[in-house]
Amino acid sequence: MSDQLRVAIVGGTGYTGAELLRLLAVHPQAEVVAVTSRQESGRPVADVFPNLRGHYALSFSEPDMEALAQQSDVVFFATPHGAAMSGVAELLRRDARVIDLSADFRLRDQAVWEQWYGQTHTAPEYLDEAVYGLPELNAASLAQARLVACPGCYPTAVELALMPLLKAGVVASRGIIADAKSGVSGAGRQAKLGMLFCETADSFAPYASAGHRHQPEIDQILSEMAGTPVQCLFQPHLTPQVRGIEASIYAPLVDQQADLQALFEAAYADAPFVDVMPPGSHPQTRSVRGSNMARLAVTQRGDTAVVFSVIDNLARGSSAQAIQCMNIMFGLDQAVGLNAPAMLP
Repeated sequence: MSDQLRVAIVGGTGYTGAELLRLLAVHPQAEVVAVTSRQESGRPVADVFPNLRGHYALSFSEPDMEALAQQSDVVFFATPHGAAMSGVAELLRRDARVIDLSADFRLRDQAVWEQWYGQTHTAPEYLDEAVYGLPELNAASLAQARLVACPGCYPTAVELALMPLLKAGVVASRGIIADAKSGVSGAGRQAKLGMLFCETADSFAPYASAGHRHQPEIDQILSEMAGTPVQCLFQPHLTPQVRGIEASIYAPLVDQQADLQALFEAAYADAPFVDVMPPGSHPQTRSVRGSNMARLAVTQRGDTAVVFSVIDNLARGSSAQAIQCMNIMFGLDQAVGLNAPAMLP
C-alpha cells in the first residue's frame, strides 16, 4: 500500500456518495481513484456536483468489482440496500477492504434482515464477519476488519445516547423509548412525492408507526452493549429541514443514585467525536451540521434518565463516520480529515 490510501466509491451520485466525495476531497492521506454510477457513467464528477469543481478531475464509471479491487485499498458502497452484498465477495477475495454504508451487513440474523428489507440476502456468509462501524463501541475490531457495516443514522444517535447507561447497568433493559426526528435528506436523493418541498415544508410528522427497519438494528446493538436482551421503542419523525437528527431518549433507572453526567463524561473522555455537554444543555442539530460530531446532554427526571442526542444524518450518521472507520482500519489517527467544525448558520 502506498502512503496515500486509494479509495473507490460505488454509487457516488446519492447524498451519502456526495458526502463521501466532499469529505475525502480534503483528506490528507486518501485519494479517490474511482467513483461509479451506471446512470452518470462518463460524466465528470464536478458536472453532477458543482461544489466539487476544482477538487476532482474524475468522471463516473461503470461499476466493475475486479477493476475496483485492483485500483483501490478500500471500497465504499454508498448504494441502496441489496447492492453491496453482490460485490463484496469479489472485492474481499482480491484483498480490497469494504465499507458498506447500506444495511446489507448490519444484522446478524439473515431471516430478520430478509423480513425487514424484503429481499433474499445473497451473501449471508459475511454477516458474522462484518464489524459494526460504531467507533466508540468497536474500535479494536475495526482495526482488524476486512468488512465494515456502517450503522444507520437513527441507530447512531440512539446507540451513542444509551451506551454509557447500558454498559454501566444503571437503566432497565425494558421500557426504553427513543423519540427521534430526522431531516428530509435521510430519505435519499431519488424523487419521491412525499419528499418534495411543498410536501414537507412547514410540517412535522411521525411515520413508520408499525415499525421501522432500524428497530432490529437498534435492539441488536443495545443488547450487545448491555450483555442482555434490550428492547427500545423507537419512533421516527420527519422534520422540515435538510440535515440533522435529534433523538430524545427516555430510560428507566435501576440506580437512581448514579451520577449520570460523570458517567457520560468518563465513557466518552477519549472519544474525539462525542461531545458531552454541560448539565442543563439542550443540543441543537445546527451545532453539528456537516460535521462528524455527536453532541449529547444527559439529565435525570425522577426515576428516568433523559438523553438528548444530535448528529448530522449524512455525516456522523453515514459518510463521515464511515471515513472515521476507514481511518481506524488503516492505522491512521481516527480524526484525520474530519476535524472541520460544524457549519453555521
